Amino acid sequence: MFTLDSRLEKDTVRIGNFLLCEVLLMNDSNFPWVILVPKREGITEIFELSPVDQRQLLTESVFVAQQMRQHFSADKMNVAALGNVVSQLHLHHVARYKDDAAWPRPVWGAVAAVPYSEEELVVAVELMEDLFSEMLE
Repeated sequence: MFTLDSRLEKDTVRIGNFLLCEVLLMNDSNFPWVILVPKREGITEIFELSPVDQRQLLTESVFVAQQMRQHFSADKMNVAALGNVVSQLHLHHVARYKDDAAWPRPVWGAVAAVPYSEEELVVAVELMEDLFSEMLE
Protein backbone atom coordinates (compact mmCIF):
# COMPACT_ATOMS: atom_id res chain seq x y z
CA MET A 1 0.00 0.00 0.00
CA PHE A 2 1.26 3.48 -0.91
CA THR A 3 2.23 5.85 1.91
CA LEU A 4 3.75 9.27 1.48
CA ASP A 5 7.21 9.79 3.01
CA SER A 6 6.87 11.65 6.32
CA ARG A 7 9.25 14.41 5.23
CA LEU A 8 7.21 15.09 2.10
CA GLU A 9 4.06 15.04 4.19
CA LYS A 10 5.57 17.57 6.62
CA ASP A 11 6.85 19.98 3.94
CA THR A 12 3.91 19.94 1.52
CA VAL A 13 0.18 20.41 1.17
CA ARG A 14 -1.92 17.98 -0.85
CA ILE A 15 -3.49 19.35 -4.01
CA GLY A 16 -5.04 16.09 -5.22
CA ASN A 17 -4.41 12.98 -7.28
CA PHE A 18 -3.66 12.29 -10.91
CA LEU A 19 -4.01 8.80 -12.32
CA LEU A 20 -0.48 7.85 -11.17
CA CYS A 21 0.75 10.60 -8.89
CA GLU A 22 -0.20 12.38 -5.73
CA VAL A 23 0.10 16.12 -6.42
CA LEU A 24 1.66 18.23 -3.67
CA LEU A 25 2.41 21.92 -3.19
CA MET A 26 5.73 22.64 -1.49
CA ASN A 27 5.03 24.89 1.47
CA ASP A 28 7.56 27.51 0.40
CA SER A 29 6.17 30.76 -0.97
CA ASN A 30 9.55 31.74 -2.44
CA PHE A 31 8.80 29.71 -5.57
CA PRO A 32 5.80 28.17 -7.34
CA TRP A 33 6.75 24.56 -6.54
CA VAL A 34 4.77 21.37 -7.14
CA ILE A 35 5.86 17.80 -6.43
CA LEU A 36 4.52 14.66 -8.11
CA VAL A 37 4.81 11.40 -6.17
CA PRO A 38 3.94 8.17 -8.00
CA LYS A 39 1.55 6.18 -5.84
CA ARG A 40 3.70 3.06 -5.94
CA GLU A 41 5.20 1.56 -2.80
CA GLY A 42 8.97 1.09 -2.55
CA ILE A 43 9.91 2.94 -5.75
CA THR A 44 13.00 5.16 -5.62
CA GLU A 45 13.92 5.49 -9.31
CA ILE A 46 11.95 6.18 -12.49
CA PHE A 47 13.34 3.04 -14.12
CA GLU A 48 11.76 0.94 -11.34
CA LEU A 49 8.30 1.93 -12.57
CA SER A 50 6.59 -0.26 -15.13
CA PRO A 51 6.83 1.02 -18.73
CA VAL A 52 3.16 2.04 -18.53
CA ASP A 53 3.78 3.98 -15.31
CA GLN A 54 6.90 5.60 -16.80
CA ARG A 55 4.83 6.94 -19.71
CA GLN A 56 2.09 8.12 -17.33
CA LEU A 57 4.65 9.89 -15.13
CA LEU A 58 6.05 11.69 -18.16
CA THR A 59 2.54 12.69 -19.26
CA GLU A 60 1.69 14.05 -15.80
CA SER A 61 5.05 15.82 -15.40
CA VAL A 62 4.85 17.50 -18.81
CA PHE A 63 1.29 18.62 -18.05
CA VAL A 64 2.31 20.17 -14.71
CA ALA A 65 5.35 21.89 -16.20
CA GLN A 66 3.33 23.32 -19.11
CA GLN A 67 0.52 24.56 -16.89
CA MET A 68 2.93 26.16 -14.42
CA ARG A 69 5.14 27.77 -17.07
CA GLN A 70 2.14 29.25 -18.82
CA HIS A 71 0.35 30.49 -15.70
CA PHE A 72 3.41 31.82 -13.87
CA SER A 73 5.20 33.07 -17.02
CA ALA A 74 8.33 31.28 -15.82
CA ASP A 75 11.65 31.91 -17.51
CA LYS A 76 12.52 28.26 -16.89
CA MET A 77 10.86 25.21 -15.39
CA ASN A 78 13.18 23.16 -13.20
CA VAL A 79 12.04 19.54 -13.14
CA ALA A 80 14.10 17.18 -11.02
CA ALA A 81 14.06 13.82 -9.26
CA LEU A 82 16.97 13.88 -6.82
CA GLY A 83 16.07 11.62 -3.93
CA ASN A 84 19.26 12.22 -1.98
CA VAL A 85 17.38 13.08 1.23
CA VAL A 86 13.92 11.61 0.54
CA SER A 87 14.42 8.36 -1.36
CA GLN A 88 10.74 7.89 -2.27
CA LEU A 89 10.47 8.73 -5.97
CA HIS A 90 9.17 12.28 -6.39
CA LEU A 91 9.54 14.91 -9.12
CA HIS A 92 9.96 18.57 -8.28
CA HIS A 93 8.48 21.18 -10.66
CA VAL A 94 9.73 24.67 -9.80
CA ALA A 95 8.88 27.81 -11.78
CA ARG A 96 12.06 29.87 -12.00
CA TYR A 97 12.80 33.47 -12.89
CA LYS A 98 16.06 35.14 -13.82
CA ASP A 99 15.49 37.56 -10.94
CA ASP A 100 14.45 35.03 -8.26
CA ALA A 101 16.43 34.75 -5.01
CA ALA A 102 18.28 31.59 -6.07
CA TRP A 103 18.87 32.20 -9.79
CA PRO A 104 20.78 30.59 -11.44
CA ARG A 105 21.52 28.11 -8.64
CA PRO A 106 19.19 25.27 -7.62
CA VAL A 107 16.52 26.27 -5.10
CA TRP A 108 17.62 23.78 -2.43
CA GLY A 109 19.37 25.61 0.38
CA ALA A 110 19.68 28.85 -1.59
CA VAL A 111 17.27 30.80 0.62
CA ALA A 112 15.31 29.93 3.74
CA ALA A 113 11.87 28.50 3.07
CA VAL A 114 9.01 30.92 3.70
CA PRO A 115 5.86 28.96 4.50
CA TYR A 116 2.60 30.26 3.09
CA SER A 117 0.29 32.07 5.51
CA GLU A 118 -3.03 30.29 6.05
CA GLU A 119 -4.74 32.67 3.63
CA GLU A 120 -1.99 32.40 1.01
CA LEU A 121 -2.08 28.62 1.27
CA VAL A 122 -5.82 28.47 0.56
CA VAL A 123 -5.33 30.68 -2.50
CA ALA A 124 -2.30 28.71 -3.73
CA VAL A 125 -4.02 25.33 -3.40
CA GLU A 126 -7.16 26.60 -5.15
CA LEU A 127 -5.01 28.01 -7.95
CA MET A 128 -3.20 24.70 -8.44
CA GLU A 129 -6.49 22.79 -8.33
CA ASP A 130 -7.75 25.05 -11.13
CA LEU A 131 -4.53 24.74 -13.15
CA PHE A 132 -4.54 20.95 -12.88
CA SER A 133 -8.32 20.32 -12.94
CA GLU A 134 -8.12 18.65 -16.34
CA MET A 135 -6.09 15.75 -14.86
CA LEU A 136 -7.15 15.71 -11.21
CA GLU A 137 -9.31 12.76 -10.24
